[in-house]
Amino acid sequence: MAESMKGMHRSHRCGEVTEQEIGSRVTLMGWVQKSRNKGGIIFVDLRDRSGIMQLIFENGSIDEEGFEKAGKLRSEFVIAVTGTVERRSGAVNENLKTGTMEVRVDYLRILSESETPPFPIEENSRTKEEIRLKYRYLDLRRPDIQRNLILRSRVAMLTRQFMEKEGFLEIETPMLGKSTPEGARDYLVPSRVHPGSFYALPQSPQLFKQLLMCSGYDRYIQIARCFRDEDLRADRQPEFTQIDMELAFVDVDDVIDVNERLLAYLFKEILGVEIPLPIQRMPWQEAMDRFGSDKPDLRFGMELHDVSEVVKDCEFAVFRGALEQKGGSVRGINAKGQGAMPRKKIDKLVEFARGCGAKGLAYIAIQEDGTVKSSFAKFMKEEEMTALIAAMDGQPGDLLLFAADRNKIVWNVLGALRLQLAEEMGLLDKNEFRFVWITEFPLLEWSDEENRFMAMHHPFTMPMEEDLDKIDSDPGSVRAKAYDIVLNGNEIGGGSVRIHQNDIQEKMFEVLGFTREQAWEQFSFLLTAFKYGVPPHAGLAYGLDRLVMLMAGEDSIRDVIAFPKVKDASCLMTEAPAPVDARQLEELAISVAKEED
Repeated sequence: MAESMKGMHRSHRCGEVTEQEIGSRVTLMGWVQKSRNKGGIIFVDLRDRSGIMQLIFENGSIDEEGFEKAGKLRSEFVIAVTGTVERRSGAVNENLKTGTMEVRVDYLRILSESETPPFPIEENSRTKEEIRLKYRYLDLRRPDIQRNLILRSRVAMLTRQFMEKEGFLEIETPMLGKSTPEGARDYLVPSRVHPGSFYALPQSPQLFKQLLMCSGYDRYIQIARCFRDEDLRADRQPEFTQIDMELAFVDVDDVIDVNERLLAYLFKEILGVEIPLPIQRMPWQEAMDRFGSDKPDLRFGMELHDVSEVVKDCEFAVFRGALEQKGGSVRGINAKGQGAMPRKKIDKLVEFARGCGAKGLAYIAIQEDGTVKSSFAKFMKEEEMTALIAAMDGQPGDLLLFAADRNKIVWNVLGALRLQLAEEMGLLDKNEFRFVWITEFPLLEWSDEENRFMAMHHPFTMPMEEDLDKIDSDPGSVRAKAYDIVLNGNEIGGGSVRIHQNDIQEKMFEVLGFTREQAWEQFSFLLTAFKYGVPPHAGLAYGLDRLVMLMAGEDSIRDVIAFPKVKDASCLMTEAPAPVDARQLEELAISVAKEED
């Protein structure tokens, strides 16, 4: 039967007892991890968020009633004990901080009993994620998940401390705002007071933090909740958290400087890892040409080689066809030491490439004896094949893989294939942290779907001054004062210098296809504010979930979020979203269309 803890006060957490307490009395409280009854002696592992302490219940040390209660303990019972810390008489457990000690219990209270859990509370659980998320309150008891959330808490706390010392002010921005275009799909909130009108949950605090710069708060920071109604994957959630900042009277170097020092501080304080500064910078074009990605993983090589010039006169129709179209190229990667890869495995890589948009994948496998096996050798002269292998630095034992199409497709295919091969070859070390700033992004990207240019970041991103004269004649070549911080192939943060001159902002809207009226309709409050003296300003936002995921060595942000959603944006534990009462809909002047059979 459950008892009250009245009169008892916890003196220590389980994992915080040290050898200095040997001989002292302590009061511990927590969950029973496991219980082993050896007859006249009962061993219990007591667990809380700090770790595990072994308890001993023995006749003579505890009264008969207490020993009888100890015999009833089962996994996940919540108990309170008082006893004396002793050095272990049996084997030392080197896997526990408290593995040299145990507590000889002389008083026990059962604070709460537990049914048998649907899965064991243990590290690296093999239970299906759907079950764990349905019972997330139990999953959160697992030590590895608890470590992740403790790490996340430390990242947030230390960020606030660092930024406060740098002169940043923490200011909250609204959750209920206006829906604006040029982003992902908004989550809408109906207004009861204004029937037929809707608020939008913030995709980011972008416009409000720019307004704060206009208001004189020249260094702003917020750990902000953000919402985007988009398709999910392992590193996305419909609701997520940003470390959001904005600075006035700055340029690119100022923003990068404070953020490099922030990252170095966090990794040193939390992981004991030294981040060499300054962090490498790489223009967007170079990143795409070398790695096929604007978030390159620098932990391994396998860079892309542009062999268009080498193969431009060959008879292989796939290569020639790609080079005849505008913006087409032939590029390859060299998977060192993979020349003996079985044909079935190569076929799987071809299918993988097709899934990334390729029509196919050409290859050359160089055997250890120098023999060449190729999917297109019959279309190449001997000297052409020799030149191609030389251009790829092909050596005996290497596998050369080629994609031919428009640059966008070739980059996408080889960038993804490079990561796939690195994973298969064991080249991705989670304990290695390689940062890089990607700079000089294109200001605009063409959308075939919209048949117009779209802002690659957002409509308030400042073009590079030296490219301004091309914004009418060649808008696709204009570079932006934008920058992303990338870690191990993951974009963990991004930002830009903002436009603060009215004429440039109006030109930007014009290029994006907004009429003056449309721009003012959507952004009137910001454009009006800009009439009253706006300082040059810039900012950056980190994805806190993704940053913590990488620091924790996890593969999914769901493992660093307390109550995550699954891929269809539902919560398996609370069963949200769910239908609401008809009266609630009526109050909001909303009718729900019935699905057709």
